[in-house]
Amino acid sequence: MQDRNYTIKTMDRKEIDIAIEWAVKEGWNPGLHDADCYYSADSNGFLIGLLGDEPIATISAIKYGESFGFIGFYIVKPEHRGKGYGIQIWNAGLKYLEGVNIGLDGVVTQQENYIKSGFKLAYRNIRYEGVGGGTHPQNAEIVELATLPFETIDQYDQPFFPANRSQFAQSWITQPESHALGILQNGQLAGYGVIRKCRNGYKIGPLYADNPELAESLFLALKSTTRSSETIFLDTPDINPAAVALAEGNNMSASFETARMYTGDFPDLPIQRLFGVTSFEIG
Repeated sequence: MQDRNYTIKTMDRKEIDIAIEWAVKEGWNPGLHDADCYYSADSNGFLIGLLGDEPIATISAIKYGESFGFIGFYIVKPEHRGKGYGIQIWNAGLKYLEGVNIGLDGVVTQQENYIKSGFKLAYRNIRYEGVGGGTHPQNAEIVELATLPFETIDQYDQPFFPANRSQFAQSWITQPESHALGILQNGQLAGYGVIRKCRNGYKIGPLYADNPELAESLFLALKSTTRSSETIFLDTPDINPAAVALAEGNNMSASFETARMYTGDFPDLPIQRLFGVTSFEIG
């Protein structure tokens, strides 16, 4: 039943902070500077549902070019759940992304509902949790990502995502309270990773590398930028056994998982080189 007092509109930048705070309450542990990065990806892709003047629902529907989109931040305030407000903002997000292949990382309990909306399970992502600290590897091939031309980084990043996301990538690797490192092989970029401060500890993501040994070196270097008293997180695709082995081999334990789903064909991504997902919220 439609409620005339319920309206859905595009968020402004300040309203995205509402979605971030709700994500904190849901236990999703967003990064401290995620909102600015996400907004740079698509400033029109964040919707908020208002009951009168009260925000009660959010969703992000980020459009990357003309071929791909990603759903996230699908949250309804607990006291307003089960009243039809969520499905209305869900449908508004899907309408905004009409005509493109849509991806999401959904909680497993909602997987059946996503299937009803046309999504198909591709694989699962597992969140691993461990402790920071440790020693930076004695590897001269590990460099600060900021020392490399952005074009080099962007070119390396592009195969890992179904559409161009250059603007977002530039914002992500330069965000405050983060470290971004690359690793070279024969003078060429052969992997990179970012670790960023979150409400609880730090998340590593993305973590890309041409082979497991390079991924391990990058992981240890990123980890060493934090204190041993800090918690670190790494989100790995479970269909890359080397990524799972990296996490478990560094005494991390699984704490959460999502269902990576798409409405269209599964993108042909180099999963064997993908050791850490950038973000469950926008892909």
